[in-house]
Order: sequence, then C-alpha cells, then structure tokens
Amino acid sequence: MRNLILLMALISMIATNGCVVRERAVYRPGPPPVSEEVIVTEAPPPPPADEVVVASPGPGFVWIGGAWVWRGHWVWERGHWARPPRPGAVWVPHHYEYRNGVHVFIRGRWRF
Repeated sequence: MRNLILLMALISMIATNGCVVRERAVYRPGPPPVSEEVIVTEAPPPPPADEVVVASPGPGFVWIGGAWVWRGHWVWERGHWARPPRPGAVWVPHHYEYRNGVHVFIRGRWRF
C-alpha cells in the first residue's frame, strides 16, 4: 500500500512539473431573439417634434431615427447613428400597423 502511495505521489509530481495551463474560451448563446411583431394595447403617441439629427460620427454610419418602442408601454427611443452590421445592409425602421382590430408594433431591423 505504501509503495502505491509513493508511486501515485511520484506520478503526480511528474505530471505537474512544467505543466502548461491553457485557457479555454466558452461562448454562450445570447438572449433569444426578440419577436419582430408585438401586439400592443394602444396606438403610439405622436412623435416629439424636437428630435435633432446630430452630425455623423464618421463615414459608413447610418442615422436610425427616434421612434416609440413598446416595452409594456410606449417608450421614446431617441435616434442615433449606427454602423450597418455588414456592407449593403439597410435599416428598416420601427413601425406600427392596425390589423384586425389590434395595434401591432413591428421592430426595426437590418435587412440584408
């Protein structure tokens, strides 16, 4: 038994001597995609008249205008500049429709 313990200790020392540690990146999936269409309880308010489009931060940016966004109630999301996720992508803005007696909020998205 004593020889077995000594042998295991020797193997352990050899295995850990000069050991190289490598990091492993673990990628977890992001949150589930948000539905593009949401049935809402009421039409959005009119947009504020005072949204200002500021100068572009640089070439290749696209202005995404402000819009009312549904988050359990209407919340104004200010306009901002964004880079398209890839060349040729076009921003389709948030919009709203009235269908079959219900208000539907349709989230903006990049179209490729």
